[in-house]
Amino acid sequence: MAEFDLRFQVPATVTAQAAQRTLYWPTTGTGSYNTPLGPRLGHLGPVRQPNADLFRLAAMVYAADRSVPRQAGRVNWTRRSFELTVPVLGDAESWNSVAHELARLLDFLSGDEWRLTFRRTRLPRESIADNQHRDAERVVLMSGGADSAIGAFLARTHPEPHVLVSHVGATSIFPIQRDVAARIRDLRSTGSVQHHRQVRFTRSQTQPGGHRFRNENSTRTRSFLFLALGLAVASLNDVPLWIPENGFASLNPPLGPDQLGSLSTRTTHPWFLTELSRLARQVGATAEITNPFARQTKGEMFRWLADEIGDDKIAGDFLSATNSCAHTSRRWLGVTAQHHCGTCFGCLVRRASFAAASLPDTSTYVSDSWPNDRVKSQLQNASVLPSIRGFVARGIRVSDIAAMRLPDGYSASEARDLCTRGACELALLT
Repeated sequence: MAEFDLRFQVPATVTAQAAQRTLYWPTTGTGSYNTPLGPRLGHLGPVRQPNADLFRLAAMVYAADRSVPRQAGRVNWTRRSFELTVPVLGDAESWNSVAHELARLLDFLSGDEWRLTFRRTRLPRESIADNQHRDAERVVLMSGGADSAIGAFLARTHPEPHVLVSHVGATSIFPIQRDVAARIRDLRSTGSVQHHRQVRFTRSQTQPGGHRFRNENSTRTRSFLFLALGLAVASLNDVPLWIPENGFASLNPPLGPDQLGSLSTRTTHPWFLTELSRLARQVGATAEITNPFARQTKGEMFRWLADEIGDDKIAGDFLSATNSCAHTSRRWLGVTAQHHCGTCFGCLVRRASFAAASLPDTSTYVSDSWPNDRVKSQLQNASVLPSIRGFVARGIRVSDIAAMRLPDGYSASEARDLCTRGACELALLT
């Protein structure tokens, strides 16, 4: 079992043993994270205390997930075990009362086993910025992907001022996010006030003392960090958070009998969002979360956007400027923030959605023109297209729906209908 604690002061000497078990997040100097944020999140403004506690939990989960490789022998999706001791400024008893349920949520999210213990702590002093967006009545997560871009456009059609929040992990995504926000302002020049806030937060490559982290690239929990960040910003005005994602991917139907899901994140799964919101409210956090596209496929979202804009070419150009690829960090494959691999789940659903919505796709896919045999072999081996073809041929089964954890108010028939529509879009790839 991998054990992690979080400390806010870096000792003069960090041993190799301490570096394996301890994460460091000082208010100044070098720690385990690359970020302008201190542990109180003062850079964001006067964040509500339970929301800052929630974000510290998410930061620990993210760093632990990144630092324990899944590979064991020849099995790349080994179930790992984690035990985290999470420092909270608030009532540790309240957090410990929901620790088991929070751990169960994380099990569902990453496919691992999590154990959480919360301890009350004192945090170092930190400058607290003014609330920059006192007029905001909604916060919208905007990653730079197509779904979040459509969500940001939808928010612009509403009258309320709002904040787009972007998590900056890979610096190459930073300009994509900024460009998408600018394009939305151009497309809806008379829309509501739309602020955009980009926040850098990544795990460092090395620990204090020069000890190098081990590395796991799957990072299924990064989206939980993004969600906690959005809730922290929402807590400034105690307003709702939107996390836009097509409902088909959110339900995460298994592509094959040996897979738990479609290889996309489960952070927007309706059960996950409902349970996280309930548990976060129980400890006093701002936690009203909505997915405005929970009942739509990605192709339906694309078509809605095009109808709103009134021009298929302009809509296609806007969506093509977004990034949906899971492999943008693999530059040696020729996949950058301006390119897509063309073979991962995100790319294939994206391509099917352009086709389903009858929109021009000007995205650059590396798989359309293999740069060399090595890249061709790597991307073909990583392609989920065979699994998608098997999924489409098999069809949506009652057992697929029965295996889903659906919250109250979400019927099995609705889930099956949505998955069937999503499968019809994927059939356009075969």
